[in-house]
Amino acid sequence: MVTTTTDVGASDPDVAYLSAAELGRMLETGTVSARELLAATVTRVEERNDEINVVVTLDLDGATRLASDIDDLRVAGDPDGRLGPLAGLPITIKDSLMVAGVRTTSGAPELSDFIPDQDADCVAALKRAGVVVYGKTNLPLYAGDVQTFNQVYGTSNNPWDVSRTVGGSSGGSAGALAAGFTSIEIGSDIAGSIRNPAAMCGVVGHKPSHGIVSGRGQIPGPPGTYTEADIAVIGPMARTVQDCVTALELMVGPNDWYSPAWTLRLPPARRLEPHGLRVAVWADDAYCPIDPEIRSAILDVARRLEQAGAEVDTDARPAGFDFAKADATFLQLLGGALSGGWKPDELESMADDLKAGRPVPGGLGVEGATMRHRAWLSANERRLQMRARWREFFQHWDVVLAPIAPTVAIPHDHSHPMSARTIEVAGELRLYGSLIQWMGLFGLVYLPATAVPIGLHSSGLPMALQVVGPFLEDHTALAVAAMVESLTGGFRRPPGW
Repeated sequence: MVTTTTDVGASDPDVAYLSAAELGRMLETGTVSARELLAATVTRVEERNDEINVVVTLDLDGATRLASDIDDLRVAGDPDGRLGPLAGLPITIKDSLMVAGVRTTSGAPELSDFIPDQDADCVAALKRAGVVVYGKTNLPLYAGDVQTFNQVYGTSNNPWDVSRTVGGSSGGSAGALAAGFTSIEIGSDIAGSIRNPAAMCGVVGHKPSHGIVSGRGQIPGPPGTYTEADIAVIGPMARTVQDCVTALELMVGPNDWYSPAWTLRLPPARRLEPHGLRVAVWADDAYCPIDPEIRSAILDVARRLEQAGAEVDTDARPAGFDFAKADATFLQLLGGALSGGWKPDELESMADDLKAGRPVPGGLGVEGATMRHRAWLSANERRLQMRARWREFFQHWDVVLAPIAPTVAIPHDHSHPMSARTIEVAGELRLYGSLIQWMGLFGLVYLPATAVPIGLHSSGLPMALQVVGPFLEDHTALAVAAMVESLTGGFRRPPGW
């Protein structure tokens, strides 16, 4: 559980695991200065990061200058009201998100010397709130895997077990949170890249409704790209649900195309307490079976919500909804969204292989990359039909509790092609692609989903579930995640950390 120490200095090891809210109060009251907290955080990284390799770039000079300026303003009483709600909070940022003046590679050798001159929109939003970005965190090449490794920075290890992955693509982000290197991070999610690493590292991550957080400044595409990929979102990660709520509220808003005329205000949570809450539970499915321990843990959470006054149904599903068809549509649209990563001649060769019935090795969703626009329109219409079914479903239910992945954090496996890898689920070998099926089920239809830890597996690794809410009702998903967090104890510090 998160430490609630209130009278400690910056060098106290427990400070590393305080929430952003708690650290903010310490900064505001002068219990600790921004510069002291930054120095203590960086010292912890210098002492422990070699074990897990999650923080890959530091900007100590820039961060120290900013922390000193914040301290000076605070001593002066902030006469101009310049200090934001997170003023002085040291954080890290995923290395696919541009940070002005700080090397940003997205794990790609060709970008190993790239230093942006502007922030990603989501980074700028947190900076306006006063955060001190002191470093960047690792990810797979161009955020394209559910493990975290690349040729620029190497492999990131899970603080719970260094022989296992931190997940991906926001793996360095989740690992840094679990290790006490930061209290807030920003992840991106197209096939589970917030939820998967959050689950594997035992932290909280929120995949927002599609379109409510600007994705400008995310790599890929190439630096300077305006296009925001289908399905892809930017969202907060933290050790507590409340810190995710705080970060999301700061980042939500229209992009610069719409900002002259459009204000975005998310509706409040439908319920703040379990009493009267309507909970559908989708704890397992024959299409993508779940480790029995994870399934049992999800069902236990559902029972405890029911005991607290919620209405719970373990059989409720959208009318006519088929997991297999949804997964096929997801992979098709995922491939389309990622198709810019292949050269035209590669796409033509892949299309020829598929037409001839030959397998096409490669990344997840690779077969969808070759489809014509007419095929994309057809797949998108299927997606819209599914969205309509979910909209009807959420007239009767407030949230869905579901697995994030079929198993806990997996051992490192960097073999090629990715599509030929396997994982083990309760003693059974499964295809690597099954890791994303439960996340794609809800990402496909743009729904908000909060990953929250729910206890430990017999292996000693974290287990988690996702709380899925209606489109644009992110606060409902987050509120129920907070209920789950309260029932299960939330984040636990990895042994030895």
